Amino acid sequence: MMITMSPDPAPALPLLRQPAFVRFLYVRVAATVALQIQVVAVGWQMYELTGSPFRLGLIGLVQFVPVVAFFLLTGHVADRYDRRAVTFIGEVIEALAVAILAVASTMGWLTPNLLLAMAFVVGTGRAFEQPSVQSVLPNIVPPDVLPRAVAGSTSASQAAIVAGPALGGVLVALSPTLVFSVCAAIWLSAGLVMLSIAVERIVAPRKPVDLKTLFSGIGFITRHKVLLGAVLLDLFAVLLGNATAVLPIFARDIFATGALGFGLLRAAPAAGAILTALALARWPISSRLGRVMFTTVAIFGVATIVLALAPSFVLALAALVVMGASDSISVVIRQTMVQIRTPDDMRGRVYAVNSMVTITSNQLGDFRAGAAAALFGLTSSVLIGGFSIIAIVLISTKIFRELFDAQRYESGTQ
Repeated sequence: MMITMSPDPAPALPLLRQPAFVRFLYVRVAATVALQIQVVAVGWQMYELTGSPFRLGLIGLVQFVPVVAFFLLTGHVADRYDRRAVTFIGEVIEALAVAILAVASTMGWLTPNLLLAMAFVVGTGRAFEQPSVQSVLPNIVPPDVLPRAVAGSTSASQAAIVAGPALGGVLVALSPTLVFSVCAAIWLSAGLVMLSIAVERIVAPRKPVDLKTLFSGIGFITRHKVLLGAVLLDLFAVLLGNATAVLPIFARDIFATGALGFGLLRAAPAAGAILTALALARWPISSRLGRVMFTTVAIFGVATIVLALAPSFVLALAALVVMGASDSISVVIRQTMVQIRTPDDMRGRVYAVNSMVTITSNQLGDFRAGAAAALFGLTSSVLIGGFSIIAIVLISTKIFRELFDAQRYESGTQ
């Protein structure tokens, strides 16, 4: 399949000469590093304390609950208030949650229930943070460079996903108290930098809140079939095929690589994603977007099957790299479409729906993976996930034909 790139791409360097964009990149990188450290630390501590795959899945479930519970409110907040301040508050909440875990670790009070409770608090902070931080990018860069800015932001975030788990694995091996303390400090720094970013945005007058306003993000996406298809394809593929929650089992029980090996497994998808996103920042895909998106999701499914059957740690790493590379293309296409096809006064609410779907698919997918591994065994659960992704792609080419035929990012183009 031919992927068409822009014939005369503009150089990426000018983006890095814009102070607001550079600060935004720091916020994305720091917050993502903190999140990945928290995921590694909480997951490893939970498995150390319980030895239960089901408990690993519960971590994803408790972080999923606040996203669903608050997504109507979080999008409304992002559109009515300063998105920088909302992001700051969300990241302070996340920092406080892991700071509590640091204190509990020092005092010997760390328990599975406390880990779950603080995971819920982190999920609540992220529920408010994500719509605001993701919808602020068009207020920082001009529209003509937005696709490259999205790809650059994605590559920076993926770089953090590479560094975060590896750093988390090292810190967990050194001290649970240290890992949670570092995580809290990074999250707090991200919030403070966010407040310093200059944005070009006029906040619309605050209208009375009613059901139509609260549900307008859902209504916007359902009216735009390309966006609806992109969001739901991601939801079902990740929900049914996500295997990240069971990576501690691969690391400890299958390959016997310990906490550091777990960090490498968690970082492997991002290693593939960052290389791909950097390429897209330099040579953005300019046509046949729908077909490219469906193809890369199918590749993600095939790589998941390879992961399930991998006889060695190296092959498992390679499969995870391919999963990250294919997922990166799909994510950049989806996020750029949402950014470009949504008016600024609606971006918070639309991104609240988008974030709800993304976080839901990941967190609920973690729960599904842990529960399936407990019921069917590790290999069978990951295999089922991989084949489910391929089935979703085949079905979606018929249901979401508008997305499959989409050619460009802008509305009104096929």
